[in-house]
Amino acid sequence: MKIEWDVITLQLEGSFTIAKGSYSERRALIVQLSQDGCTGYGEATEITYYGVDLDRLRQTIADHADQLSGIELTSPAQYYRDLQPILGHEPFLLSAFDCAGYDLYGRLTEQRILDFLNPDTEKALHTTFTIGLGTIEDTLNKIKATPWPRYKVKLNGDDDLERISAIRTVTQAPLLLDPNEGWSFEHLSSLLEPLAHLNILALEQPIHRSVDAQLGQLKEQSQIPFVADESCHGIADVVACQASYHGINIKLMKCGGITPALQMIARARQLGLMVMIGCMTESTIGISAAMQLIPQVDLVDLDGAMLLANDLAKGSHFVDGVAEYSDTFGLGFEML
Repeated sequence: MKIEWDVITLQLEGSFTIAKGSYSERRALIVQLSQDGCTGYGEATEITYYGVDLDRLRQTIADHADQLSGIELTSPAQYYRDLQPILGHEPFLLSAFDCAGYDLYGRLTEQRILDFLNPDTEKALHTTFTIGLGTIEDTLNKIKATPWPRYKVKLNGDDDLERISAIRTVTQAPLLLDPNEGWSFEHLSSLLEPLAHLNILALEQPIHRSVDAQLGQLKEQSQIPFVADESCHGIADVVACQASYHGINIKLMKCGGITPALQMIARARQLGLMVMIGCMTESTIGISAAMQLIPQVDLVDLDGAMLLANDLAKGSHFVDGVAEYSDTFGLGFEML
């Protein structure tokens, strides 16, 4: 197998702010796997608050290039088993290779991975469109400029109820609220009752993961589901989240790709947890990989490519919030 990789800077349409900081661009590592005349692609984004450094990831590939090139792709499951001992310590990089493996497998076998993974399942779920932090006026202007069936609203503890109440003057669309660990336990407690009447889909990681046990005290009384994000990276975290959360947010880069994501979905279902599929700032390469799992989840937050000024691929995308899949083999995209 031939392996190539490159780092691209993804430019956002504008500055994007969450509780963990502001940014207007992200570096992304694009992995290419070529075998028998076909090429598959995967992506890993540099997210500093997860400790991801693309220079380190590039060096990891270089250090293991001979091993990685020596793997022959016969099936996605087999490919992941071969990758895991080499790249398991770098889940973002493992995800890029795992997803590229699925893409390559679909192209080699001339089938869509969507059909390969979901042969008997059809489901149309709306993805949210994310509104970053800013003034309340900024929030309302962004919503007015982007009519959408569902929104994800970033929060940080300042004027939260006032912000949500103001949003309700311009749209009644369901809202997913995401403080990114930015709330205190007391702040969360004070908002549960007033938010319960404002058509809130879920609260994503409202308080810091280090105090999840406190969240468990509110789980049963909350009318709004709690969904773990920073508290849930991989399969080992799913059981622990059951005590404090109603559901988990799976992101392919956090867990290591499509293969472990499928394992997490199966475990979550065994435990009666709802499942959300989310994303980082990613191009259509990474978003397309996550879109393969939409038929198996309950909530979708895959707007990463819609926030970019320089997407890297085209193909499967969202129209009025609903996934429209292309007929392209593999993960359903073509490079630009």
